[in-house]
Formats: sequence, structure tokens, C-alpha cells
Amino acid sequence: MKYEQIAEDLRTRIAGGEFGPGDLLPSGRDLAEQWSVSRATVVKAYDVLRSDGLVVARQGAGFTVVETPVARPAGGRRAGSSRVAGGAPYQRLGVPDWTVPPAHIADALELGPGDEALRRARLVLLEDGSPHSLVTAWFPPSIAKVAPRLLAKGPISEGTTHYVRRETDRFPVEGMDVTKVRLATGEEARLLGVERPAAVAVVVHVAYDEGRRPLVCEEGVLPSEVFEETETYPMR
Repeated sequence: MKYEQIAEDLRTRIAGGEFGPGDLLPSGRDLAEQWSVSRATVVKAYDVLRSDGLVVARQGAGFTVVETPVARPAGGRRAGSSRVAGGAPYQRLGVPDWTVPPAHIADALELGPGDEALRRARLVLLEDGSPHSLVTAWFPPSIAKVAPRLLAKGPISEGTTHYVRRETDRFPVEGMDVTKVRLATGEEARLLGVERPAAVAVVVHVAYDEGRRPLVCEEGVLPSEVFEETETYPMR
């Protein structure tokens, strides 16, 4: 659809650096003329980008590129959910690196013994700036080797899902979340600001493409005091 083409064009221009954080984006009138579409179509395009957490509306000024990127905790990537929903400020931890993942991550990514995966870690924050969850994303070589920006320390403005899709033409169609409870490791306790022994919830999320090949495995570690899971379902 036309609005999706406009959104993807703007997303690509932002990712390419034409528009940086806080920059004003083209007006609805300019885009309507450029693409020969109605203003309503342009509004839908911007709604897509706003849902992705890529742009924000400024009163009387149009749309600008978001200045503070947000990230979501691991899991809960249901169809129709936006990047903004449940998103929060975060800190990138260290530099993305290649390493042999733990056995359960290797199994989820369908890797062989000794195979490396690309690791990206972030600390998702609460409103007061305290830690909410430690999230480590693991990408298999089939993804990471053809999506070089995953190796960059900084945020990927368009989000990793859109970026990976653009670079590989692969996208998630199914997700699986597994939640378990265990004690925090020393490093987890330090990053989450809790004293040991401390119980944590561990959410392992795997996203699969249409061929049911794994695209990414994320592991989120949450202190027991912030973990809460609510589900609403029909009973008749």
C-alpha cells in the first residue's frame, strides 16, 4: 500500500542519517505532493512510524525523529503490538560481540556445538531510572553476517526487526516465549541492583520466520519485584 511505501522510504532515510534525532521531517503537504497521494495517506504513514517509536508529533511543528529511543522487555511480541507499547528508555551494555552462547540459546538458534552468535545486551529502565530488566539478544550467523549494523554499539533507529527485514528479506511470523524462575547470577544481581540471593524471572523469546527458521533469541532477566504477568481470556 502507498502509505507503507512512504513509511519505508522515510524509515530508510532516517536510518541512512539524512534525518537525525530531533530533526523535523517533511511536512504532510510536501509528502502528499511528492507521492501524489492524499494528506490522509501521509498521516497513515506517519502513524506507522510513530507506532514503531521512530517519530513523535510536535504541536504545531509536524513530526520529528525521536530523540530518546525506547526498547521493550523480552517477549510479548504479538501480532499488532507496537514497538512503543511497553517500550521504555534503556542503556546499551558493552559492545556487541561474537561469542558461543549458553546451551539453551544455542538450541533455540539451532546452532551446532562451538558455533558463535552475535550478542547485544541492554538494560531496560523504569520511569525512575532504576533497572527493570536485563535483556540479551542473540542473532545467528545467517542474520548477523548480512546485517552489519547489528555490530554497532549505538541504537538502530528503525528497530532491529525492520532493519533485519530490510537487509535479509526475512521477518518474524511466529514467536515463542518460555518463562522460568531461578536465582540471579552475580553479574545479573549487580546490573539489576539487587542483593543475592535474589529470585529472578527469565523470559526466553524466540522469533521465527515463515520457514520457521530462528531470527533472534532474546533472554530477559527481571527481578521478582517487577515481574508481573496478566492474561485476559474468555471463559465461555
